[in-house]
Amino acid sequence: MTTTDAAGAATNTEAPSGPDRTAEPAQAHKTHGYHKQKDEHLKRLRRIEGQIRGLQRMVEEDVYCIDILTQVSAGTKALQSFALQLLEEHLRHCVADAAVKGGDEIDAKVEEATKAIARMLRT
Repeated sequence: MTTTDAAGAATNTEAPSGPDRTAEPAQAHKTHGYHKQKDEHLKRLRRIEGQIRGLQRMVEEDVYCIDILTQVSAGTKALQSFALQLLEEHLRHCVADAAVKGGDEIDAKVEEATKAIARMLRT
């Protein structure tokens, strides 16, 4: 199901599906680890989006291949940096919270984080 937040942005409230998805339903957490930096993250993602649009323009304008590849590298590094920060926030918030609760939840959160790291390393 998709809902709209106070700013008018669409939000998917269903749990992710597909391979390697172990996320809980959206209602399970009141806030996520990135919540306090949400505005900064959105600003950063908009800047990365601008980089990608710049790549499209470069291709449309027949810019030299190496120059495009340089910009691809910059965009890739920007996304990797964002992902690393998000992962750190997940570890500090979600995994730490599960560690306090104990039981099977900590094992599930560590496994979830390990799979996320593995996906990041494959790219």
